[in-house]
This record gives sequence, structure tokens and C-alpha cells, in this order.
Amino acid sequence: MSRPDHKNAGPSQRVLRVAELVRQAAAEILARGDIDDPALRKQVVTIPRVTMSPDLKLATLYVMPLGGRALKETIAALERNKKPLRTEIAHKINLKYAPDLRFMLDESFEAQAKMDALLKSPQVLRDLAGKDEAE
Repeated sequence: MSRPDHKNAGPSQRVLRVAELVRQAAAEILARGDIDDPALRKQVVTIPRVTMSPDLKLATLYVMPLGGRALKETIAALERNKKPLRTEIAHKINLKYAPDLRFMLDESFEAQAKMDALLKSPQVLRDLAGKDEAE
């Protein structure tokens, strides 16, 4: 009997659950201002998603400063404070190892804005109006 191919199965439920716990903990820590950094104090940072490596030792936090301003400064501030943030996350969630943290800009907001602009373009509105008349 052959086993199904697990390489393309995607993350396990445990990996997804731990990623959400890390996301919630990091968002709470940043919202409360537990990390003392001037760049983080003056900027609200959202964490829409977190991905975990299969061994749960690496967490990639996708972050976006509110309003999309000071992107490089925010990532730099998070990198500077990686160790205390990792320590705080480890206190909040119960894992054998605290995952190493990596920060990436979340581009889903930008992609969504481009899609909205495309859907509101005159060409698309014209095509949609023509479709309604044909029905």
C-alpha cells in the first residue's frame, strides 16, 4: 500500500495552530508597548499572518505598519528587538523551543489595493455594464 505524498500537503494543524499563537502573542506584545523602542512606540504595527517552519523553530512574521509608513524603520526596529520579542513570545506560549523570528513586509494589503483599483477602472466598469445589458 502506498502512502500519500505529504510533500505537497501543506502545513499541519499543529504548525498552523502554533503560527496563530505566535501571531497573537507578538501582536499583543507590540500593542501593549512591551518592547521599548522609539520607532515602535510611534508606530502601530499589524501582524496579519505568521508562517512556521515544519520543525517550529523559525517563525516568519509578516508585518505592516499602519498606513504603510516607515516600512524600513519598522523592520529595522523589529530586528533590533528580536531577542526581547522572542523572549516575551516564549513566555506567552508553551513550546519546547522558542522559535527564531524573521520579519517580512506583508504585501497582501498592497495587492488588495491594486485589485480594488483594477476593479474600479473605467475599462472594467464598461465591461461590467455591457454584461448587464446583455443579460
